[in-house]
Amino acid sequence: MDDSQKLATFAGGCFWCMVGPFQAEDGVLQVKSGYTGGRTENPTYEEVCSNQTGHVEAIQLTYQPEKISYQRLLKIFWQNIDPTDAGGQFNDRGESYETAIFYHDEDQKQLAEESRREFDENGPFSAPIVTPIRPAAPFYDAEQYHQDYHLKNPFHYQLYKKGSGRESFIKTYWRED
Repeated sequence: MDDSQKLATFAGGCFWCMVGPFQAEDGVLQVKSGYTGGRTENPTYEEVCSNQTGHVEAIQLTYQPEKISYQRLLKIFWQNIDPTDAGGQFNDRGESYETAIFYHDEDQKQLAEESRREFDENGPFSAPIVTPIRPAAPFYDAEQYHQDYHLKNPFHYQLYKKGSGRESFIKTYWRED
């Protein structure tokens, strides 16, 4: 990664559903699915799903700030999760599916805090925002079969996204940009 690129890390429940919305953006160079925030080095999917490692499923982006702002990335993040759910996301329950913003520098921390405050005060949710903002931790790439899952297995992915409740939630709370 060169000086014209930065990292952003978000946990939004199942990482399969978080990759596509970011990949579609000009200035996002790479989106990796993985695990972060826990105690275990190089965890496996099975270990993370056991809710014994402290890790959450997350995505890590490499992006070009001169083409896409961190504020835009935050907006995409908020519009693809239920930030009022502390127990997971949609049908996926447990700590490995909790939401979080992992900041890589003080600017990201400040922008994330401002963004969370704005959503907490101005909706569209009546319940409080519970998504934490944490310092970035080691990020471990998920197994290869999880990378770009929405492209490799589009039929199963669409069934999952709809069946989990994420798709209808997004349509209920967000209009298309």
